[in-house]
Amino acid sequence: MKTESTIPAQIIALAQSEQWALGTHLKAQGLADRLRVSRSPINDALQLLADKGVLSRERNRGYFLAALPTDLSSETLEEIGVSETDAVGTAYFRIAEDRLRGLLPDSITETALRARYQLTLGQFTAVLGRIAQEGWAERKPGYGWEFTSMLTTPDSLLQSYRLRLALEPAALLEPGYQLDAQVLARCRAAEMHLLQGGIATDTADQLHDRGVRFHESLIEASGNAFFIDTIRRVNRVRRLLSYRSMKDRSRYQQHCEQHLHILQLLEHERNEEASLAMREHLSSTLRNLAQISDLLQAPSAPRGKPPAPTA
Repeated sequence: MKTESTIPAQIIALAQSEQWALGTHLKAQGLADRLRVSRSPINDALQLLADKGVLSRERNRGYFLAALPTDLSSETLEEIGVSETDAVGTAYFRIAEDRLRGLLPDSITETALRARYQLTLGQFTAVLGRIAQEGWAERKPGYGWEFTSMLTTPDSLLQSYRLRLALEPAALLEPGYQLDAQVLARCRAAEMHLLQGGIATDTADQLHDRGVRFHESLIEASGNAFFIDTIRRVNRVRRLLSYRSMKDRSRYQQHCEQHLHILQLLEHERNEEASLAMREHLSSTLRNLAQISDLLQAPSAPRGKPPAPTA
């Protein structure tokens, strides 16, 4: 159950995870449906966000996004009710987006990073620790950080899927493959959650992590350490462009249905059919990503220039 005090933060989380553009029209009833609350607390939250400069209000038209979540100061986030954990997540997405846009150099000092993103020492340690763990930056000898060049272009995301296409179907055919019943039930429950509304309401982090857990759980059941290690490495570094692909969530219902079909086949030990289904699932994802390649490209417009409002 969401309390009224968390609703502004929930709206900020939606704006961040779905990468709403400046000028996006926020409709009260649509937000109420998505957050499963009444109109009244939504209206209060919209007014608060307008008071803080996050939204603008136009007479007889409603509220529009006036500031990107990644550009909000830590003080504003705190006033809105965004927690320390949420603030770290916001900083993470801002660094990721700036890196994909080519706005960050390959090498940068800690002082410059903290100043650019207005991070406390604790926030800086948390967000850079996460980035390092995911493998797209590492600490330099001395005082600074260096970003890697992996998975910063649409082609590199497609390449990661082609690698997975070669490995994941094969892992399901490993001798002695055994998917634990509790793992299978957990994976099935996660897919049902998405089909029952999570596709619309989950954050980009949650969507990505649910997909990663599904695929890694199936690969881990192979018992082959080489398959497991390779897929984990790929998943760590493909996260950045995966977020961009989540701007279009229309394909996620098909993903969930395909996941459930694969689970059903594995439950009945029909691994050869499951392997073919996994190949088709990853192939369809590749085709879908190719169709939305424009969403994966770095935006060409300056950050401060608002596009036309969307409905």
